[in-house]
Amino acid sequence: MEVLKDCSAYLSNYEVLEILQGMKSKKKQKMTQNQLATITYQTIRYLEDTPCSKQSPEKIRDFLKAVEVFKLTKCEKLTLLNLCPKTALEIQLIIEDREDRLTEEEVELLLQTISNHFGEEENINQME
Repeated sequence: MEVLKDCSAYLSNYEVLEILQGMKSKKKQKMTQNQLATITYQTIRYLEDTPCSKQSPEKIRDFLKAVEVFKLTKCEKLTLLNLCPKTALEIQLIIEDREDRLTEEEVELLLQTISNHFGEEENINQME
């Protein structure tokens, strides 16, 4: 595989999963290298066990709109999207200079926003 444009765009895990699943589903496309097929298979298997497997373009769009108020960088938003942190410690590790940029209340609000958009819906339904 060859990189055509270095850093032309960042992809979320959801976007990578969609691309690889599309490649996998195209039976007509010839896989000339067994290594590419193996890498594609292993990457899909990995990503299916991450939060991106429950994401959709609509959820991602809504999430990105909801976090605009926090003034995060593109990389921070992407990392939040890919990891869906559940604790303040995880937020601390993702957001540079978190103490200067976000209050404790904003961190809690950010965690709530992540949970609202990408939380475990079946667990919420079971608790009710």
